Amino acid sequence: MKFLNPEAWVAPKGYSNGVAVKGTQVYVAGQIGWDATAKLVSKELLPQVKQALENIVAILEEAGAKPEHVTRLTWFVTDKKLYLAATKEIGSVYRDLFGKHFPAMTLLQVADLLEEGALVEIEATAVIPE
Repeated sequence: MKFLNPEAWVAPKGYSNGVAVKGTQVYVAGQIGWDATAKLVSKELLPQVKQALENIVAILEEAGAKPEHVTRLTWFVTDKKLYLAATKEIGSVYRDLFGKHFPAMTLLQVADLLEEGALVEIEATAVIPE
């Protein structure tokens, strides 16, 4: 896996600008903060982020992949200010599950998510090396 961060650019914090890799591709549908019974774990953002990331890890395991194989994460949040206020805590939860692996990431604020009460949804792409 090669992280693509041009030297002349300001170093990104908590993500990479791009990733190049060869291997088996794994696509994970958007995961929200619900448990195995499809019930939201909380009405709060941080527990929902933690559960969504745990769900991604579980799906990766089904493919024989690990968090360090993730090449891209796309985050959808319903409240940018709420997300920004919790970035330190979100970073801690992220590092607990993904370590210091920072793939290409995009974060978007959306008007709403399909599941009532969901505050975050995260999609992942991973590549298991050849």
